[in-house]
Amino acid sequence: MANPIFFSGLLVLCLFIIAIASDNSSVQDFCVADPNSAVLLNGLACKDPKLAQASDFSFSGLHIAGNTSNAVGSRVTPITVAQLPGLNTLGISFARVDYAPWGVNPPHTHPRATEILTVLKGCLEVGFVTSNPEKRLITKVLQKGDVSVFPVGLIHFQRNVRPGNAVAVAALSSQNPGVITIANAVFGSKPDVDSDILAKAFQIDESIVKDIQSKF
Repeated sequence: MANPIFFSGLLVLCLFIIAIASDNSSVQDFCVADPNSAVLLNGLACKDPKLAQASDFSFSGLHIAGNTSNAVGSRVTPITVAQLPGLNTLGISFARVDYAPWGVNPPHTHPRATEILTVLKGCLEVGFVTSNPEKRLITKVLQKGDVSVFPVGLIHFQRNVRPGNAVAVAALSSQNPGVITIANAVFGSKPDVDSDILAKAFQIDESIVKDIQSKF
């Protein structure tokens, strides 16, 4: 009788060969997103390439400043697969960020992307925090033309440190990088996270938690 361990090992070897032989790169020129498709994928289904138009691969309006008249004094204009269907499967996206004087792009994370940011106008303090247990803050003031990178998943932020407006652009390593703004997620979830949980987590009184939640 054949040794079952031998056949198990052979099966594992065959699966490994199949895995390394598969083509991980794109096998077609493009895959324009079809948001109306009923097919459920980790991403978006492709529409018929014959139906692709120039508009699927272009976006207009990035020269227009975002409205920073809000509580944090910043506005992000994203260009992900939702705005530019031709980005589907390409693993990249883009954004413009406008900052009012002293405006902040508050602490947030991109769960699916690393970000590289370039200052086009003004002066920004940028930073990110490393994971537990170090929780090290790495921060720097960037001038026009300076570049900074924020590793995937880490909490990061930007702040305009000048009395004039500032502008930055960012590239991200996913067609759909996602964003989790820490304050909004923690204090503005639907439904609310129980105030007792947040009071213990932040070591503050429940009444303070409820007051903060009311702002979101």
